[in-house]
Amino acid sequence: MGRYIGSVCRLCRREGTKLFLKGTRCYTEKCAVERRAYPPGQHGQGRPRISEYNTQLREKQKLRRMYGLLERQFSGYFHKAARKKGVTTDYLLQFLEGRLDNVVYRICFSSSRKEARQLVDHGHILVNGRKVNIPSCQVKEGDTIEVKEKSRGIVPIQKALEGLDTRGLPSWLELNRTTMQGRVRAIPVADEIELPVNVQMVVELYSR
Repeated sequence: MGRYIGSVCRLCRREGTKLFLKGTRCYTEKCAVERRAYPPGQHGQGRPRISEYNTQLREKQKLRRMYGLLERQFSGYFHKAARKKGVTTDYLLQFLEGRLDNVVYRICFSSSRKEARQLVDHGHILVNGRKVNIPSCQVKEGDTIEVKEKSRGIVPIQKALEGLDTRGLPSWLELNRTTMQGRVRAIPVADEIELPVNVQMVVELYSR
């Protein structure tokens, strides 16, 4: 199955929480979750069956949809994290947060991860001074992420930077708004990553 191209607001309503897929709209009263806090469809306001498996599945879907990944990509990150010595949830989050498209979003060069993916795909982002057009590229501590000089006037990038004060900047990143250059201060730990997801349930689901 290919990438989802339908209304992303339906995904947020399906999961019952904001996944921040629509950019700045998610921070306004126009957000679909704020207006209709129930799943889409004619049975959306019914009473769903709640089981342990269903709860774990919903947490996994939240996390996968937030980062815009297909099931095969997402499960690949999980199995890679599971092979490492240590806490699987921590490594899983580090792999997801370390994606270049996520860093571009976190550092406020884009309003959503989908928009960030497009910026990377189209060659607007430089990593350590070199163009990188692979959204899944893993950044490392000390890497510099910047907008190419010719691309700094792009309207979506300017609008995204205007929302910096509303969204805030993670403690593991730093940004110079004037030069549109950011830096990865450190690999994030779980406590520095705020997500509306119980990641432990995701691990339990894949460990069945």
